[in-house]
Amino acid sequence: MQVLHAVTTTGSVTAAAARLGYTPSAVSQQVAALEKEAGTALLERVGRGVRPTAAGLLLSRYAADIGARLAEAETALADLRAGRTGRLTLHYFASVGPTLLAPALARVRQAHPGVAIDPRLTEPDDALSEVEHGRADLALVVRRPTGEQQQGIRVVHLLDDAYQVVLPAGHPLAAHRAIDLGDLADQHWVGSEPPGPCRAPIADACAAAGFSPRFVAKSEDYATAQGFVAAGLGISLIPRLGLGARHPGVVVRRVRTPEPFRSIHAVVRESSLDQPALRALLKALKAPSGA
Repeated sequence: MQVLHAVTTTGSVTAAAARLGYTPSAVSQQVAALEKEAGTALLERVGRGVRPTAAGLLLSRYAADIGARLAEAETALADLRAGRTGRLTLHYFASVGPTLLAPALARVRQAHPGVAIDPRLTEPDDALSEVEHGRADLALVVRRPTGEQQQGIRVVHLLDDAYQVVLPAGHPLAAHRAIDLGDLADQHWVGSEPPGPCRAPIADACAAAGFSPRFVAKSEDYATAQGFVAAGLGISLIPRLGLGARHPGVVVRRVRTPEPFRSIHAVVRESSLDQPALRALLKALKAPSGA
């Protein structure tokens, strides 16, 4: 149809061939094939040139519209591939939002201002399926080092987030800069994690130290857990990224032998990695300034 449009606008097969870079015979063959498909004549001779029939004029107008839309599509695709436009949907869990994700998003938006970024708060257990089913471009998850790889999914390790012990101010162990996990065996414990991948590292580390925590209170958010600790209900383990805002009535110390940690990863579809903004986000999340 673009060949027909060129013949219609130039008024001759020869001129159309010169514009398109074809031979006149190739242009004639294209028009003949289109006439056969349309079931009617599209051009008629006038002197040394040609002019479109009513059917030819109709198709030529559609060809002009198609050409314009195709050019728009090519421009839009080039902008998308260059990272000038597009949209990224990502899923994250609460404790990585202010400390890990926010600085990374600021860097990506500066480098790719035309890309719309849609961060959505979700549970770590649910985020992977969102990526698998195409409802998210990237998800931040807590994953065991032995987690299985899934076809078509790229798992990128970002950091190991160590748990630290939160003690009431004035607690006898607060005098130590680092505390052996086994020294917490007889303490009353305040739970800070819901069941799932963030609680597992605590249970595994305590088992390795030879005990099971005795929980006297449980919370599923770090602010409340700190409040329980400050009130003297017990001690708690909270990951470093979850301690951005500290309660004034607690002290925080490093834990060792063993040191519990949660392993934070980004998951993306392999097919999405051709997006410059997504690659930039992964780089920003792995950079020290993004942690």
